[in-house]
Amino acid sequence: MELRQLMYFVKAAEMAHFTAAAEALYITQSTLSQQIKQLENELGMLLFDRIGKHVHLTEAGGVFLLHARQILLDVEKGRQAIQDLQNMLSGDLRIGVTYAFTSFLLPALTTFPVKYPGISIYVEYGTTELLESKLRASELDLLLAFQQDASYKDFDTQELFQSRLVMAVSKKHKLAGLKKISLSRLADIDMIFPSRGFSARDSLDEALSKNKIQPAVRIEMNDVHSILLLVEKGHWATLLNERALRGWKNLVAITLEGKELQRRAYIIWQRGTYRKKAADLFIQELLKQLPDGTQQQHKPPPGDHR
Repeated sequence: MELRQLMYFVKAAEMAHFTAAAEALYITQSTLSQQIKQLENELGMLLFDRIGKHVHLTEAGGVFLLHARQILLDVEKGRQAIQDLQNMLSGDLRIGVTYAFTSFLLPALTTFPVKYPGISIYVEYGTTELLESKLRASELDLLLAFQQDASYKDFDTQELFQSRLVMAVSKKHKLAGLKKISLSRLADIDMIFPSRGFSARDSLDEALSKNKIQPAVRIEMNDVHSILLLVEKGHWATLLNERALRGWKNLVAITLEGKELQRRAYIIWQRGTYRKKAADLFIQELLKQLPDGTQQQHKPPPGDHR
């Protein structure tokens, strides 16, 4: 069994078409078919049902696909580990980011590529649930997210800082002069909320439900930057992490009365896997860019840091 056979098999399984897979791999269709046939002979079971030009995984093929992907992933991680050991500082770094983290991420994205031009960074935004799923599947190297509590059996976490949930309004808004506001008043204010499924939105809904408050939510959006742009116009208000307002000079934060709703910012890593040197370097750069007083001492959680 050879790695190239596994690579050919995975590509054919993903595309469900031998000819298309061969073209994507820059090999001939006959070469692909021959290598997969040799793999099937070695395993003693058919991996594909051939139906005309299309192919479909057999039950055995579906089972083997999970292992083949993991083998190829482990080989790639091994290659990255050797590169790190040789201090080549090249390769790629895949970062998952929840939308509220944008204002903290951008400064590091400005300086890091200048210091480490050999490292390519891929940033994927999404909800916490979606990004956690990708992290479990090793499609991401690390995740940056706000959580009320981050306690996982399959992840390592490191808290970066804490941030209150506040009401944000424009300096032109009629309530901009307030220092505090009660949750009950939200029913009389035109609000823009993060879409359902966002961790911040889930916490808000829980708190509002406990207090039997129905806010006047007129717009829901899945992009924090767009929410703040609308709030900046003057009419709207929103509830977000206080530190998400960093850099928005025309917005003010109004404290919510009663028990403070705290959010915590975390680095989330897959437990028990090799952690790229590039990931640690990026986190160090991120910590340098955080506002004074927010940095936690960076101690990477337990893991393989060879």
